[in-house]
Amino acid sequence: MGKRIFALIAGLVIALTAFAGLESITNQDAVSGLREALVKGSQFAVDALGKQDGFFGNGKVKIPLPPSAQKVEKVLRQFGMGKQADELILAINRAAEAAVPEAKALLVDSVQKMSVQDAKGILTGGQDSATQYFKRTTSDQLRTKFLPIVKKATAKVQLAQKYDEYAGKGVQLGLVKKEDANLDTYVTQKALDGLFVMVAEEEAKIRQNPAEAASGILKKVFGALK
Repeated sequence: MGKRIFALIAGLVIALTAFAGLESITNQDAVSGLREALVKGSQFAVDALGKQDGFFGNGKVKIPLPPSAQKVEKVLRQFGMGKQADELILAINRAAEAAVPEAKALLVDSVQKMSVQDAKGILTGGQDSATQYFKRTTSDQLRTKFLPIVKKATAKVQLAQKYDEYAGKGVQLGLVKKEDANLDTYVTQKALDGLFVMVAEEEAKIRQNPAEAASGILKKVFGALK
């Protein structure tokens, strides 16, 4: 499934370049094909992350403690409290995994609202133009959706309270930045970052190998270009 995620985008970009641009096909074909690709891409990214170990088991998006809080983590481990640190890291990744499924509806809605001008910009844009479109149109809404879910997930294991206690001490000692002391906000942003990392990664892979694309709308576009 992953191999087809952004194949439509890549195939359309190559085809349009070879045949003198978007004028060669109808706006309806371009937008329809792109919407199909973006829906598949967003669903794959959400499904890959919104499950157990979606974040925790993926080194590319696994969420560590905030950078400055890692100093406290080192101290915990030095005093034989590595288990507590491991449990903390696991819990923050579980919180992100719980939040990401909420992204699916918002991403699909963004695709449906995509204008012809948006489609042209993506088709003729850079290697991550689709990812940047999602960032531009959904980031604020996703952050708003994610935060209460992250808070609920961390509250179940009293994670935020435990983290705030030692992070607060870290702030007093100058080991933790004040902005890193709020765990829920940090996890929410990292969940958002991880989602876009997955979308961008799949987009890049398929742009490099569009030959495997197979779609009725793609064939229709190619046929119109001949």
